[in-house]
Amino acid sequence: MTTNLLRLVAVCAGLWSATLAPAAERAIDKAVVVKAGLDEAWAAWTTREGIVSFFAPDARIEPRVGGAFSIHFDPGAAPGLKGADDMRYLALQPKKMLSFDWNAPPSLPEARAQRTFVVLRFAPVDAQTTRVTLHHTGWGDGGEWDRAYTYFDRAWGAVFANLEKRFETGPIDWSPWLKQLEAMRAAPATR
Repeated sequence: MTTNLLRLVAVCAGLWSATLAPAAERAIDKAVVVKAGLDEAWAAWTTREGIVSFFAPDARIEPRVGGAFSIHFDPGAAPGLKGADDMRYLALQPKKMLSFDWNAPPSLPEARAQRTFVVLRFAPVDAQTTRVTLHHTGWGDGGEWDRAYTYFDRAWGAVFANLEKRFETGPIDWSPWLKQLEAMRAAPATR
C-alpha cells in the first residue's frame, strides 16, 4: 500500500508541476556559416554598407543601444512604409551578440503596430568562417500574428541565404528590385 501511495503522490506531483511549467515560447531560429571572418560578419549587421550588401537596398544604421536599425526594402515608399522603419538596436556585445526590435510588414497592420525581438549571435568557426544564429521571438497568437510568423520564418531563411551568397559571390545588386518597385508605383492603380 505504501508503494502505491508513493507512486500516486509522484504522479500527482508530476502532473501538478507540468501544469505550472510555462509553454514553450514560439520563436524562429535560423543559423548559417558564412565564408567571412568575425569582423566581416559583424560589419555586415552593424554598418549601412554591410546591410545593403545582403539585406535591403537602403538602411539607416547606428550600432549603439537605442541607435537606428531601420531596413528599407522599398526606399522610395512613404515614411513608415519603407520596411522595418524606426527599428532600434536593443543590445550589442561587440562581435558576439546584437539585438534589435522588429515589426511586421505593412500588409499586417495589427501585428505591425507591435514589436517582436531578434537576437543574433556570432561565433568564429575559424579565421575565415563565422557562424551566425538568429532567434526571433515576441510573437502574439492567432490572426495576423500567425501570418507574420509564417512570413518571417520564410523571410529570415531568404535573408540568411543572401548573407551566405554575399560572402561567396559578392554583394547583392538591388537595381532590378528597385526598378520593379518603381514600375509598380508608376502603374495605374486598378480596382
